[in-house]
Amino acid sequence: SPKPEEVVELFLGNAGTAMRPLAAALCMGQGKFVLDGVPRMRERPIADLMDGLQQLGADAKCMEDTGCPPVTINSNGLKGGTASISGKMSSQFLSSLLMASPVVDGDVRISIKDELISAPYVALTIGLMKKFGVTVEIEGDMDKTPSFKIAESENYKSPGSILVEGDASSASYFIAGAAITGGTVTVRGCGSESVQGDIAFANVM
Repeated sequence: SPKPEEVVELFLGNAGTAMRPLAAALCMGQGKFVLDGVPRMRERPIADLMDGLQQLGADAKCMEDTGCPPVTINSNGLKGGTASISGKMSSQFLSSLLMASPVVDGDVRISIKDELISAPYVALTIGLMKKFGVTVEIEGDMDKTPSFKIAESENYKSPGSILVEGDASSASYFIAGAAITGGTVTVRGCGSESVQGDIAFANVM
């Protein structure tokens, strides 16, 4: 881990899917961090996640008034409690908070104050957490304004081995290619039981 006075700068290019969960993960431990990326990354909103982390005791904020990276994080762990965030912009904000919750000191309750988009991806997160021994209690309709509770007693446990599911969105291009050319394609690691919404593309074809 970094020295107390050391500021660790992490450059993430344009990887928004890495930026958001990593910001929450860094709040679990201790240290000082700056997360940044390419100019396009500095146009990608992250303020709602910072807001949620702050409600759980994190010292994390955007360095500019844009609500986008770069962000600074002075980590000293997270505290239990409640957080109310918007779900309109990205489901990744909620997923990031959910994944960090099992290492928080106390019960955590996260509520969506408007609407939750891309709910299947949140279901994917919750399902993966279940495989690692953590149960997330869901209250309300996932397509409206649900709330999520993670008890302090929930802790991550290694499943020993796990299959990392493929990306259904990327697979859809190969499925479409087979349909257009009249050929066949086999996609492994992303089957009919996937909770990713884009897996339905195979049924349309």
